Amino acid sequence: MPVHLQIIWLFVLPIPIACIAWTFTHEEVFKEPHEYCVKKSKTSKTLFARKFFYLFTCEYCFSHYVTLFFLFLTGYKLLMENWCGYLIAGFAVVWIANIYMSLFAFLRQAIKKEKTEIEVLEQETKIPE
Repeated sequence: MPVHLQIIWLFVLPIPIACIAWTFTHEEVFKEPHEYCVKKSKTSKTLFARKFFYLFTCEYCFSHYVTLFFLFLTGYKLLMENWCGYLIAGFAVVWIANIYMSLFAFLRQAIKKEKTEIEVLEQETKIPE
């Protein structure tokens, strides 16, 4: 694959990875499995079990495994055609996916802050009856 296409893939492939990792670790639709994994990551008896369940509670950690799945699915390699290309692609894609998730978290926080400020303003300007 030409380098310019590899670069395009580098910025497109992390979009679904970030979406999946964020959705599983933060959104309401996976609340129960997420809470179960949080509980098991704190209370499991073995170190292996605690670390295994922790992987499903942290978007950064989880994005590594989603990335592995997508690299297997797509065969995407970055800069080199051998196994090193997979290694480089894996870390680069995780890094970009986590930038996307950080930007998304920042945007959501700003929107939430704005909504709260509007609600406070509406309460302050409400005319008492």
